[in-house]
Amino acid sequence: MALAVFDLDHTLLRGDSDYLWGEYLVEQGLVDGPAYKARNQAFYEAYMAGTLDIAAFCAFSFEPLVQWGHAHLAPLRARFVDERIAPLVAPGAQALLDGHRGRGDRLVITTATNRFVTEPIAALFGIEDLIATDPEVRDGRFTGRIAGTPNFREGKPERLRKWIRDQGMEGEPMTCYSDSRNDIPLLEMADTAVAVDPDDALAAVARERGWALLSLS
Repeated sequence: MALAVFDLDHTLLRGDSDYLWGEYLVEQGLVDGPAYKARNQAFYEAYMAGTLDIAAFCAFSFEPLVQWGHAHLAPLRARFVDERIAPLVAPGAQALLDGHRGRGDRLVITTATNRFVTEPIAALFGIEDLIATDPEVRDGRFTGRIAGTPNFREGKPERLRKWIRDQGMEGEPMTCYSDSRNDIPLLEMADTAVAVDPDDALAAVARERGWALLSLS
């Protein structure tokens, strides 16, 4: 069975779910508005520039999980996905996913955005297999720490290789899709690498290496 592996933000979505979740928390009054908004923007710009410190960002983005907890945030998250994420599904995303499903491929989303935010987004696409950055949970409560390896940059292929081993799918052909320079290590492990509406750095690498270019927007 072939694998079809998709980045989420700016690939299947026309936006960044992590950044937008932070903005939504500000709008709902659950965080210190101006200060949180400024830090959220700075981390987003660092991500887009390829300079993000993932540990520092997770420490920041996990703070509301620790403060408010799963039970309080889950209903808010459901509204967030309905109101802010569903309208941002890339126009070509569903046809691409349906094409892979029609060929019998197994679909996987791999994202640096944390699992709390992305689980219902993966469900929105009907994709059961999700590899995300995992917030640590102890005794039913978020600790504010990362569980295991962050699913970011070199962590993405590391986590994906482990998932493939655990699923007994070594040697299966794999196509990977992403928009970001941060995912070059992920795309390098694919049999078929596809740059989707890529940033300038990834577009240059894709042209140099002969990777496919695709627009879903």
